[in-house]
Amino acid sequence: MSTQVNIPGYDAGTWVIDSARSEVAFHVRMLGFMKSRGTFDDFEGTIVIAANPLDSSVNAVIRSASVNTKNKKRDQDIQHAGYLNVEQYPTITFNSTGVRADGDDFLVDGDLTALAVTKQVTLRLAAKGSETGTDGQPVARFTADTQLSNKELGVTKGSSFINDTTTVVLEIVATKQAAAAPAAAVPDEAALGEAEQA
Repeated sequence: MSTQVNIPGYDAGTWVIDSARSEVAFHVRMLGFMKSRGTFDDFEGTIVIAANPLDSSVNAVIRSASVNTKNKKRDQDIQHAGYLNVEQYPTITFNSTGVRADGDDFLVDGDLTALAVTKQVTLRLAAKGSETGTDGQPVARFTADTQLSNKELGVTKGSSFINDTTTVVLEIVATKQAAAAPAAAVPDEAALGEAEQA
């Protein structure tokens, strides 16, 4: 990210994704025209916003079994081998490797690991700024999206009626971690001994 980019309320620090107020959503076309949508409802992550935005990073974990398409039978099918195979691969992870500026947006490159595959993907991210939440804590908001190839990630079922491209859309709300208190100074035993002898 270029420091020339205008980010309202830019606030460096470590931010924890608030899963209760965030959303990890996806959609894929079926039969060429019908769009199937869903979310992952169990996830966590940390965003480190650096003084120089280009040095920022993000790490996130999604629990695969939390897939939710509002159709229980379909969710169960997706959890099985051939799709997400949640028993063998219970998590999907993303670890950023770099950040680039792209106009008013940002491109966050990183390693996405799903099933047995790790792929380099790029999230197009928009920073919506930070504010003070109703509880008095700093809150930052982001949106991001990317597209994934199901086949490249190891999905082997459904190719006859499901489009290979899955679009992922993120609505992220994160709260800032309080800075760690400085460690208390450890008394110098030699100095204490000299003081006692004085």
